[in-house]
Amino acid sequence: MVKLNDYLYSGDTVLKILHRYHDDLKEDATRTKNGIDIIHCNFLLQIIDLLEHNDFLTSQSQRLREFYKYMSNEYPFLAFTFKGRIKSLLRAEQKFNGLIVEHVDEYYRKNHAFPSIAELKQEMGAIRDLIAYRIVISMPACHLKEGDNGEEIELKYLYEIANALPGFLEEKGFTAEIYGIPGKDPSERISESLRPYYRDYIKNPSPYGYKSLHITFYDNQSRSYCEVQMRTKQMDDYAEIGPAHHLGYEKRQDAERRTIDAVPIGECAYFDEAYERGLLLQGLDLSKVNVNLFGAVNNQLVNDGCGLYRGRLILPYEHLSRFQNDIID
Repeated sequence: MVKLNDYLYSGDTVLKILHRYHDDLKEDATRTKNGIDIIHCNFLLQIIDLLEHNDFLTSQSQRLREFYKYMSNEYPFLAFTFKGRIKSLLRAEQKFNGLIVEHVDEYYRKNHAFPSIAELKQEMGAIRDLIAYRIVISMPACHLKEGDNGEEIELKYLYEIANALPGFLEEKGFTAEIYGIPGKDPSERISESLRPYYRDYIKNPSPYGYKSLHITFYDNQSRSYCEVQMRTKQMDDYAEIGPAHHLGYEKRQDAERRTIDAVPIGECAYFDEAYERGLLLQGLDLSKVNVNLFGAVNNQLVNDGCGLYRGRLILPYEHLSRFQNDIID
């Protein structure tokens, strides 16, 4: 079985690793007629193309910057940041294999059979968050009156911003994708016409308390998907350094994948391979990895200059609240 772990110890760049992994996986998939590995190869090509031909990110981030400028004019009293990143190679590989494991397990529990490659491909769909932007807002205490509920005020403005974003970006060449949470309705604070596009994890938080608004756009200029997340500072702290910390979330997901026992081992090759690849990535000792521009003392103390583990930064923009008046109507 061809697996990413085998390419992480040669001192190569991330791009060289991707090319070698893709080429060897494609050769093996052709030899074994493994349709899932062919889909996997196409997924790796998306990442390669994104890293090699990323000039469009300048245009994309500049168009998003127009919304940043809109917010700074409309909400000068708010403090907020715009962040952007390309999903890291390790996280992308974990997500691809994790989706296979989850979908095959769910299908087998319902049908006591395995999905065809065509069914699995349709179920998995496109991974739309290889490029992701995040908007984090905060209402400074200096703008609050005594007795004001800061969290509620921030929520009010967050949903206002969410209602303005799709129409604004459509004028800049983006198209919002219908991609909600199955069986979960967004908050009524989102305009009715926009609710099919939003995954509202504020009204419907994850089991671990993660809260955020997510929306996916197709960038018609670059022909690529990107995700925009919107949070208050408190939600961002909870996700980044609290119980919903994303790395902790990934570890919990990996631990849950360990417990999958419904699918008999050895009866579905593409399930077994995805499961093993996921376990190997989970057990990776980052301090022993040798990738150009990457270093780690352990799995917590990491210096990632290449997007292997933490993703490559596209931007941030930062707006500090303008102290115009203490009371906000």
